[in-house]
Amino acid sequence: MKLLSIGNSFSTDSHKFLHSIAEQNGVNLECYNLFIGGCSLETHWINYTANNAFYDLEINGNEATRKISINEALTMEKWDVVTVQQASAFSGIFDSFMPFLTDLVAVVKEKVPTAKIYFHETWSYEIGSLHEGFLNYNSNQKEMYLSIKESSKKASDLINAEIIPTGDIVQLVREIIPEFDYKNGGLSLCRDSFHLSEDYGRFLAGAVWFKKLTGQQLKKQPFMNFDYDILKKLIKVINEKV
Repeated sequence: MKLLSIGNSFSTDSHKFLHSIAEQNGVNLECYNLFIGGCSLETHWINYTANNAFYDLEINGNEATRKISINEALTMEKWDVVTVQQASAFSGIFDSFMPFLTDLVAVVKEKVPTAKIYFHETWSYEIGSLHEGFLNYNSNQKEMYLSIKESSKKASDLINAEIIPTGDIVQLVREIIPEFDYKNGGLSLCRDSFHLSEDYGRFLAGAVWFKKLTGQQLKKQPFMNFDYDILKKLIKVINEKV
């Protein structure tokens, strides 16, 4: 499977371990990510129309070695999957999606007619985050999550695409696995209050993507130097809920 994400740092987080997770589960999943930090759907559209080669091309979770445009990326491989998403601060504000989402997806369908398109539902910020975008949701994690969930549903319906439910699973893990009860002293799934933590957060996102894209159950086996008991709990949630 060949995957292209037209994204930002939140797709970078999701791709970091995705290739490795797939490989460990017996799947060859080649993962390409177009990265500009904080890139919105509007900026993606501007960059496409101007053919701006402003994106870092990240492959299989590794750092980029060159810049690329959306047009070049769409035509460089025969993609099986293409994902789109909104910038995190605006992910719960559906008005900010339009008309850029539908325009961008129309281009993807024209350039890669055989690819399956997914909409990536991002996650809400950590409790107490000082990110200015958190103010859009009254600095309330649950309000942000519910807004993102609603906007993602509208977006997926509009473009007739399935959702990669990263935001749902991140929020669920926060609420049901005691080790990630951050409010009461547990671990945060974020490293800076909005990007995912470099260990369990990024693993969780990658595992959600793997399960959604392949439909396969994740194997309960060691991954890097992670706590195996915590890992098993995360995998159980993903296998049951994605």
